[in-house]
Amino acid sequence: MPQNIGFVSTRFSGTDGVSLESAKWARILWDYRHVSHWFAGKLDRDSGVSMLVPEAYFYHRDNVWINERAFGTRTRTPEMTRKINGMADYLKGTLYDFVDAYKIDILVVENALCIPMHIPLGVALTHLITETGIPTIAHHHDFYWERPRFSVNSVGDFLSMAFPPTLPSLQHVTINTFAQEDLSWRKGASSTMVPNVLDFENAPDENPHNPKIRQQIGLADDDIMMLQPTRVVPRKGIEHSIALVSQLKNPKCKLVVSHESGDEGLEYRDALIELADHSGVDLRFVQANIAPSNPFSKEPVPGMLLEDIYAEADLITYPSRYEGFGNALLEAFYYRKPVLVNRYAIFISDIEPKGFEVITMDGFITRSVIDRVRRVIADEPYRRAMVEHNFKLGTRFYSYPVLRRKLRSLVTAFTGLDDL
Repeated sequence: MPQNIGFVSTRFSGTDGVSLESAKWARILWDYRHVSHWFAGKLDRDSGVSMLVPEAYFYHRDNVWINERAFGTRTRTPEMTRKINGMADYLKGTLYDFVDAYKIDILVVENALCIPMHIPLGVALTHLITETGIPTIAHHHDFYWERPRFSVNSVGDFLSMAFPPTLPSLQHVTINTFAQEDLSWRKGASSTMVPNVLDFENAPDENPHNPKIRQQIGLADDDIMMLQPTRVVPRKGIEHSIALVSQLKNPKCKLVVSHESGDEGLEYRDALIELADHSGVDLRFVQANIAPSNPFSKEPVPGMLLEDIYAEADLITYPSRYEGFGNALLEAFYYRKPVLVNRYAIFISDIEPKGFEVITMDGFITRSVIDRVRRVIADEPYRRAMVEHNFKLGTRFYSYPVLRRKLRSLVTAFTGLDDL
């Protein structure tokens, strides 16, 4: 029986993991005629099936005011408490309007009940779910206890209540085994582990939509494009990619960063520019648009599509210190590109044991890492065997059929019907 699905988050826009994974969930659900609707403070979804509430965006001025006073201190003022509760009450009203307007049967909360980027929204959702008993799937990408910047705070009562809540009508979904174990230990809550996925059953188009992508970036045809396909935030370890290019000592190697800056300020971006200048590294920032294969987004503005940038890359750099899962790593496998990976915890526990062939580093660039990078760039048969092996493993472990099986179980738990 078709259901109306209501996706809720602070943002469904751009190329962050939450925006991309939620679109994949909605695509699978649509295969079974479940209709998805969207609620967020920033949206690039079709306005005909969405509700835009600017106050739900984590960069809304009132929420910024709250966050500036919530973390790094142990106490808060009565005004702060009133502000959180007042904003939560307003957002709860808009959520009721959303549920009523689109006759929502099942809520899917994307990251808004696990990481306190928007405390009032988490509180509002907790109250809504408690008051209505609406069936809810809480899709947790990052928990607050995984981030040092949330460890000292004045909002422990709100965090305990809403990040995440444990409620009878709520099913928890985690994206890695560490998060699954932590949720059980900290909250006494069971969860379903659903890895991030890509459509490995349908290989990417070998002919890019934009054959002039290198020209637009400012690269020559014979330049070696090292692509860092991540947002510009400190945990992505982009300084390691700069160090890699510097130590290769090849003027043809250019470092391109394809995602946005600003989620955590611009200081890190400015520091990277200075570091690259001092290291003699050609560093370029571009803004990738969402691939047109996302049927739940508006048409992207003409420009550089992420899939076209991947098509032109010679090596993917992924030196993150921490990841909830690692979408860019899956993208490297999907687009058949060799990849350098810093062995972050989830890679070690969930991905590496499956046998993927990547260039690994353990927190710093070594001579052996440089030698392997040089071989991958120069040895075409070696590179081809590596990326084909990874694509086949991706098809087995991280393709849409995996997600389809998981979603069938989650929806069936609410509907009692085994038709997803």
